[in-house]
Amino acid sequence: MKILRWLLLPFSLLYSLILTLRNLCYNKGWFTSTNFDLPIICVGNLSVGGTGKSPMIEYLVRLLQKDYQLAILSRGYKRKTSGFYELTGNETAKMVGDEPLQFKSKFDDIIVAVDEQRVRGVQTLLNLSHSPQVILLDDAFQHRKISPSFTILLTKHNELYVDDFVLPTGNLREPRSGVTRADIVVITKCPNNISNHDMRRVKDRLTGIAHDRIFFSAIQYDQSVFSSKGQTDLVKFVKTPFTLVTGIADPSSLINKLRTYLNDFEVLSFPDHHNFTARELAMLSSYSRILTTEKDFTRLNGYLAQGVELYYLPITSIILDDERTFNELITNHINEKRRI
Repeated sequence: MKILRWLLLPFSLLYSLILTLRNLCYNKGWFTSTNFDLPIICVGNLSVGGTGKSPMIEYLVRLLQKDYQLAILSRGYKRKTSGFYELTGNETAKMVGDEPLQFKSKFDDIIVAVDEQRVRGVQTLLNLSHSPQVILLDDAFQHRKISPSFTILLTKHNELYVDDFVLPTGNLREPRSGVTRADIVVITKCPNNISNHDMRRVKDRLTGIAHDRIFFSAIQYDQSVFSSKGQTDLVKFVKTPFTLVTGIADPSSLINKLRTYLNDFEVLSFPDHHNFTARELAMLSSYSRILTTEKDFTRLNGYLAQGVELYYLPITSIILDDERTFNELITNHINEKRRI
């Protein structure tokens, strides 16, 4: 597969040139990028999938929800509907996308909406009677038609953007120079015990962003698993046989986490944002006890045979270095933007 991808290098070079010209047109103002008066915080990445955007959005919600009326705007990847839609929490993942439904299920008191056209989505949010004071844009780094007031770019610790190449040879959605549009870069999915030396080494390798705007984060797993009926201590849960089912870009960290408790469990992996077919749901219904991710739970809950115990293990994003500065950069920006 790697050989085939390198054979596609001419296509990558052409694609990279097209994207560079596109970004130049936006940077010069030759293409229109819409600005709004309220704080709009974009969370995105340079590469395709799996950098931890959802946990970072949830981190921002927890940071800001007590002080501001928040809205999350997403395109609703793989949803069957189109146009603007504000979630109530009673939708299915097929209607609105798995991640927006996850956000609404966890944070019922904030606005969660989907729209494939982000400018229209923001305009519609501002026209609501309960319009937000701050908008979080989920996965919109390459959506240049809208100009966020603050941008957080994510890159994985073991797959830094500086080590990657533009599609189809690599996994980058655009050239590495796109990092210059970021206000903050977060190195995600770091080891919890990452050393100061390793942090300095990574910072020295990243170009286009100041060292004091680079932060490191890790995934923290909950101590309990949850189902529609309640919660169970994780240590207790793994003592009874279960099957792990995932439909995320990279399930390796979850698998490794569970293997700290138990080595012998079956793993069924599906592609990221996978829409389970009737045949697959019937196959999964033959299992008596399933553990999955929170995102996959939104797509599986209610679709398996009665009697199947379906659980999920929540995760949160934690900042490993100077969390106070990270938080202040965001809150100070919001307060300054709202004073303009």
